[in-house]
Order: sequence, then C-alpha cells, then structure tokens
Amino acid sequence: MRSVVWSLMTVAAVALAGCSNSSNSSSTPSTDGAAAPAPAAQASNITGTVSIRGDIKPSAQDSLDIKLVDVTAQGSAPLATKTIAPATTFPQQFELDFNSSNVVPNDMYVVEATLTDGDRHYTMPLQAPVLTQGHPTSNVAIELMPSQTPGEKLLAAFQGVQKQIGGMKRSSGTKLEPNASRAWQVFRDGLEVKFIRELVDYGDKGFTSTDYAYKDGKPWVVQQQKKADQSSKPTSVDTAGWGDDGSLVLKTHEAGGNTETLSDSDAANLQQQAKDILNMATGGKGK
Repeated sequence: MRSVVWSLMTVAAVALAGCSNSSNSSSTPSTDGAAAPAPAAQASNITGTVSIRGDIKPSAQDSLDIKLVDVTAQGSAPLATKTIAPATTFPQQFELDFNSSNVVPNDMYVVEATLTDGDRHYTMPLQAPVLTQGHPTSNVAIELMPSQTPGEKLLAAFQGVQKQIGGMKRSSGTKLEPNASRAWQVFRDGLEVKFIRELVDYGDKGFTSTDYAYKDGKPWVVQQQKKADQSSKPTSVDTAGWGDDGSLVLKTHEAGGNTETLSDSDAANLQQQAKDILNMATGGKGK
C-alpha cells in the first residue's frame, strides 16, 4: 500500500512540473528568434504651410514667426521656434524640429504663426492643434488674416464719432479774415467739446472742410478736405490721429486715387490747427 501512494505522489509532482514549464514557455521569445515589435517612434518635427487669406502681398520688410507651443502648460517656453524674413512668397512651407523627449503625451500642442509687416499684423483666426491627442504632425495648414493697424482702429473710432454728432449739443460761429472767411460748428457731449467742423473759403485759392475730433480737451483726429471751391469734389484728403500717449498713429494723404503717408510736419500742422480752432471757437476756454 505504501508503495502505491508514493507512486501517485510522484506522478502528481511530475505533472505540476510540466504545467510550470508550459506556463514559463509562453513568456519567452519565440523559437524562431524574432524580437517583439518595438513601440512607434515619437515625432520630432512638424511640417506644414502658411497661407494668407485674400489677395495680399506682404512687403520685403515682413517677418513670419512660427512656434510650437504647449497650451496646457501655459507660460512654458515653446518647444520650437522659427523666423522667416522676409517671407514674401505664400503659401510658405515650414518645418519645426524639436526634442521628442520634451513632449507630454496628455498635453495639447498648437502651432502659432504671426506675420508682421510694418504696422500690419497677420494672425490666425483658428488654432492649429498638432502632435498629440490624434492631431497631425505633417501637412499642417495654417491661414493668416490681417488685423487692423492702430491707425485703422483710430480712423474707425473717429468715423463712429462723426456719425454721432447729430445727437450732440451744437453751437456755431463765423470770422471774416483778410484772406479767408471762416465758419464753424462746435459739438459738445455735456460740457466737453467732442467735435468741431470748420469751413474756410480762401476765394480763388481754394476751400477747406475740416473735421476736428477731441479727447480730454486735446486734438485726437483731424481730417481735412481740400477743394477748388465749396461745391467741388475734394482734390486731397489729409488725416492725422494721435494715441493716448500723444504718438502719431494715423497719417494718410489721399490724392488722385492714391494713398500715401502724411508727413510728420503736415500732421503737426493739422494738430496746431485743431488747437487754434478750439481756442477760437470756445473763446480761449477750451470747452
């Protein structure tokens, strides 16, 4: 009886050993020597194109700045940056190289592009997500569109005030000079002078119609039309405007269908005219 029991225990031990060997063999490389597949390599560059909306041709002084940014970690340094200057041909191809080990898989990354051409800036109306969360790393299409210049914003604000003067309190005056006849209307919002419209007849030397807008008692925007006489179309239109810090941000001279930059001296002359008519129309009170 003892010999039979021993034989059964021996059989069981052998069976368990066989199972153990079978289990271990499943975790070892295959007998043909093939290695397990390696994880996919992480991208180390972003490629794409930048285009501009509309029929716009930047100048030879423009600069295109492109960068790869982690928008999840706000304030962190870009993973890659590139500046193309000048960038006069669009669509413009780009490639951003970066260290893949710096990429956080769960963060969101975008490509940001800005084109600067003098006072004009071109920005992205839509974000361009890339790299993680299933977003592309190649053929990234970026479209830029022009933003208003400081001068254009000032002109739009001035035109808004022009449309509001009908609802302001109005007073008028005239003055006869040796070589000119002047007439003006003053428009106030409460006690503050916001706008003055002046007409000056120089006889055979021409006629001017000038709109002066003021902010905090100082010249803000001046637009002057020069004509052969009061009923004629303008031969030129000069516009000058100043920012809150007093800097000249709007300066245009329009004549013959062309627009050029108004000289600083002509802008200063318009500013002085604005001060003179305000002093004249308010009796030196400035309001």
